[in-house]
Amino acid sequence: MNNVTERTEDGPRMREAAKMVQIVYIIYLAGLIIPIAHLVGVIIAYINRGDGAPWAETHFRYQIRSFWIFFLYCVIGSLLVFVGIGFLIILAAYIWFIIRCAKGLKLHAREEPVPDPATWLW
Repeated sequence: MNNVTERTEDGPRMREAAKMVQIVYIIYLAGLIIPIAHLVGVIIAYINRGDGAPWAETHFRYQIRSFWIFFLYCVIGSLLVFVGIGFLIILAAYIWFIIRCAKGLKLHAREEPVPDPATWLW
């Protein structure tokens, strides 16, 4: 009886976490227009980490790493703006970030885990 209760409690919680995966990707993409949204997205990912199915957990890790790597690229690009290549680095970072979000949304739609959430590529 206890296992049945746990399953019904985990079901809605896991569905909610799966929905939050999608919401974080959408917030990240909205962050292309409203930069503070990236920060909101990563906070949501940190809050929901540990609450979902194993496939959703790989997405949360992927989202958190995406934010911090994107942030690093943007800081480096900002420092190199005065040298002349900073804008290219920032542009490349935005393209990289969009590709990661698109890949994540595609995998989320199929409820598949991110194959390598620790990668720096896509």
